[in-house]
Amino acid sequence: MANGCYALQSVKNDKYLAATTEGSYTSTASSSAIAEAFFLQPATLGKYLLYTKDKLLLTAGSGAVSGEATAADAAIWTITMNSANASFSIASESTTQTMQISDTGDLIAGADSNNAASQFKFTPATTCSSYPEMPTSIRGETYKGNGVDKPIIGFADIHTHMGMSNEMSYAGDVGPSAGGVLYGGPIHRFGVDHALEDCEELHGPNGIRDGNNVISLNPTDTHETIGWPTFVDWPRRDYLTHQVMYYKWVERAYLSGLRLMVNHGTNIAGLCNVGKVLAANPNADCNDMSVAVKQIEYLYDVQDYVDAQSGGPGKGWYRIVSSPQEAREVINDGKMAVVLGVEVAQVFDCGVTILLGGIEQRNCDEAQIDAEIERLWELGVRHVYPFHDINSSLGGAGIFNGDTMNLLNFMDTKSFFNTTTCRAYPDDEPSVRTPGAEMTTGIPGTGNDPITQAFFEISGGITPFYPEGRRCNERTMTDLGEYALRALMQRGMVIDIDHAAYHSKDIMLDLADEVTPKYPLASSHDAHGGLTSDQVVRMLKNGGVVYPYKGNGIKHKEFLAKLKFWRTKAGISDSDQVLGLGYGADANGFGGHPGPRGGDSEPVQYPFTLFSGDDWGPQFEGFKPVTVNMLMIPESGKYWHIDETGMSHYGLVADFVEEVRLEGGKEALDALYNSAEGYVQMWERAYNRNANISAAQ
Repeated sequence: MANGCYALQSVKNDKYLAATTEGSYTSTASSSAIAEAFFLQPATLGKYLLYTKDKLLLTAGSGAVSGEATAADAAIWTITMNSANASFSIASESTTQTMQISDTGDLIAGADSNNAASQFKFTPATTCSSYPEMPTSIRGETYKGNGVDKPIIGFADIHTHMGMSNEMSYAGDVGPSAGGVLYGGPIHRFGVDHALEDCEELHGPNGIRDGNNVISLNPTDTHETIGWPTFVDWPRRDYLTHQVMYYKWVERAYLSGLRLMVNHGTNIAGLCNVGKVLAANPNADCNDMSVAVKQIEYLYDVQDYVDAQSGGPGKGWYRIVSSPQEAREVINDGKMAVVLGVEVAQVFDCGVTILLGGIEQRNCDEAQIDAEIERLWELGVRHVYPFHDINSSLGGAGIFNGDTMNLLNFMDTKSFFNTTTCRAYPDDEPSVRTPGAEMTTGIPGTGNDPITQAFFEISGGITPFYPEGRRCNERTMTDLGEYALRALMQRGMVIDIDHAAYHSKDIMLDLADEVTPKYPLASSHDAHGGLTSDQVVRMLKNGGVVYPYKGNGIKHKEFLAKLKFWRTKAGISDSDQVLGLGYGADANGFGGHPGPRGGDSEPVQYPFTLFSGDDWGPQFEGFKPVTVNMLMIPESGKYWHIDETGMSHYGLVADFVEEVRLEGGKEALDALYNSAEGYVQMWERAYNRNANISAAQ
């Protein structure tokens, strides 16, 4: 019934429902042709909104059913089949009443019963008003695999935050991510006009409370808050506090060949605590592990929602997987494998307080680490960051920002970063990211701005001092950090090296070298804190993957040249390991998104065709071509052209594929569409090393 158009026939009198006065309905129509037509919009699995031709929602009231213009929980109906006569009962989720036909034929709400008055049949109709929804603007069926034992064709995004939302549950009772500073959801039980509506409630009139104003150090910035369907000012690549992963945008990317996505539950308590003040949401949960787990659980709601839109359990294109073999099966079926991950500042609740004299108060021990790894494993988490932005009991975070990060570190640990000279590295060779950062001595910020004010309030006037030049974190992996890393390897988890302190990355690589076979590590989004050529070569030799922050087509081509250099230095041929180059978009993170390529680049011409043409290699033979149009909302005329806006939201990943083709041709496309295979091969090297883990699955 999902997204279908139907007339409702009463079993009691064989008549069809028809509208009488506005918002009232009675069973008087003699045929479906003259009856009211209802569009069945799934709210989630088995639950529907019934949308009338006049764009009203059937809503349960006190003994009544009426058509209402405003969505409410009483408009969500559970439809249950009566197999005895192929009829259906329709029950309100919130009131527990069922739709019924009164003795006079009127549609009412009454106590649950199994008599004919509460039974209906659905007859296909053609005159419905379609429920509002974001288009994908893509024509054609996306491809399936060539066999579960054949290489995967498709690309991978191994760093996203689709669980970030201003409400982390279908029911609307859990609360927001990031303290409420990020507006919008990837799904909503009432659809796109509620998932992406006006953001004023969170961001204030004209966006004056928007956390992006703090991130951009522009405290007086404003923006038009209206969302669907006009989207005057957001989403935008440099507005980091608005949802960019609405599920239809992600679907557009999937249709273009996205076949593996890692969704990380994420939080930084210090940043969240600032966010909940800005969002006027003082009761928001800011515990790192608590928020991350809620986001992970919410992603199962996302899967259910996509299933509901696709016709039932397991039918959706968004499939959470827990093993590389399961990923291969899902992708071969033409769907997108979703790997769950965690990227939080205090993973395993292993925070630390640094007292005067450098004395540490640790918040965890080995038993707690074991228990938290087990909890994450049972939730389906398979990709873990041991470090993220803030020092912890496990060790030091990679420094890539010399002021805001330092303030957040002080908020969590009561200590500023202690720094040291970054060790020497081959600076005549390409790096993923130069180690360290220029540290701000004294008070960060410019004076009368939110960063400075927060600093004064939190630090009590204590100010750090640093030498000139780039500095790296002096704190490296602790004994607890080493224990955690070994425990993650024993579990067969994907371990992400990115946010570890530059010198800790060396220690992580040493530990990976000690086991047999050597353990692969992942770098998913430009290795914050530094990752140099010598470290990349070691990672590749161990079967790891290094994917950059998502850029535009130019960056993809440039990074491919670097990757080929590192592979040659590591002695790796294409027959040894697939040459795959995916990316980490950090979508819904606070890192920003790529801009347009610039006026000298060959423009993207809409519509364009995927999987067919001179630049698409023999691996795409037999795949039907897919046509990608410029993404435009018919209700408003709002459109996004990647050459004008860059990556305003995740739907423009499809347009990025065309950028890759224009900039790098067949070689660049081959590397992009090998990247899901590259990630799965790396995951297999980690996961399959322990037969007990495979048996437990």
